Parts: sequence; C-alpha cells; structure tokens
Amino acid sequence: MSRQKLIRFAANALATNVLEVGKPLYETIKGKWNETYFLNNNPIVLELACGKGEYTVGLAQVFPEKNFIGIDVKGDRLAIGSQQALDLGLKNVAFLRTNVEFLQNFFEAGEVAEIWITFPDPFNIKKSLRRRLTHPHFLEKYVAVIKKDGLLHLKTDNRELFDFTLEELAQFGFYDLVATFDLYQSELHAEHFGIKTRFEKIFTEKGFPVHYLRGRFLRN
Repeated sequence: MSRQKLIRFAANALATNVLEVGKPLYETIKGKWNETYFLNNNPIVLELACGKGEYTVGLAQVFPEKNFIGIDVKGDRLAIGSQQALDLGLKNVAFLRTNVEFLQNFFEAGEVAEIWITFPDPFNIKKSLRRRLTHPHFLEKYVAVIKKDGLLHLKTDNRELFDFTLEELAQFGFYDLVATFDLYQSELHAEHFGIKTRFEKIFTEKGFPVHYLRGRFLRN
C-alpha cells in the first residue's frame, strides 16, 4: 500500500464527516441521518460511487438547504472529498464508505429524497451487466430507500450505458423522465450546476457529448 493511501486512510479515521467501519455511527445511523448527523430535517441526497466526491461537494455548495452523502467503497478517494468539504466548512456533507450493494443497511425506507449517479463504470462486458448501477438489481435497492416520487439523476459519457438505462427505466416504472444525449448543447445545460468531474472536463474538451437523464420512481 502506498504512503499516500495510508495518509488518506488515517485522515478518514479522524474526519468527522466520514462514516466507516470502526466508527460508532456506522452501525447505528440507519434511519437517523438527520437526527444524529445533520441535526436538521432537510432532504437527503445521495451520490453513488462518488469517487473523490466532486459532485457531493459541488451540489452541497449549490443547495445548502439539502443534505448530501457521497458513497464509495474506496477510502482513499473519499478522503479527498472529505477534506475539501471540511476546508469549505460544509455542514451538509457526509461520506459513507461502503458498497452500493449494501445501501439498505444504512437507510430506512423513504429516508432518501434524491439519488445522483455520475459517470459510473459502464461495465460493458456482457457478463458484467448486473454490476451496472442502473441495472434492475440496483434499481430495486434505490426504490427501497427513496421516498415516493424521489428523483434519480444519471450523467455519463457512455452511450451504451445510457441506452441500457433508458430501456431498463421504461420497464421498471419511471415517470417525469427528461433525457438528453448532449447535455451541454441542450435546454437542460443549466442542470450540470457548473460542476464537472476531472474526467468530464477532459472528455468535454475533446468534444465528447455528455448524456443526462432525471426522473421519478413510479413505485416504492
């Protein structure tokens, strides 16, 4: 393990905005995020597979009236977003170190108001399709924790993943769907809120379009 990773893991252990194995709240936070962590009743928004938390931190700055939780299993990546949030003094940000697979271990039914999935691994190999974060296997998990009419957002530069998602959502039960194959050249361009991940900047500068959709779950 690299020295840099060890430094970041040590930072996570001390960070008040990181929940991970070994910290008391990690085992007891389910259903109590607003009560015991955020200390308010604001809507909870998740960024799944958040990486370095660019969207978690960015959205928290744009929407101070909402609470944001970045979720990722990679602790060294979370440490970057955690430190940035602390440096900015953001009280409406938390990071949870876990796999999205275990979402229901940390959130009660209806506890989540909104979910963002930003540039996830497309898992283009056929045998890996079940690992896509918009596969029905995961959509069922989102329905289990999101409130009625809760919003789902997806941003990706992978057309195959985007088409797959549109098909799955149509079959799964989704409404108020808004979608574009080129976010920055569409009427929805303002919905990126001025936030771009490092890789998104690289791809958009090369002229690759960004696909975006949002909509609401029909059932929960």
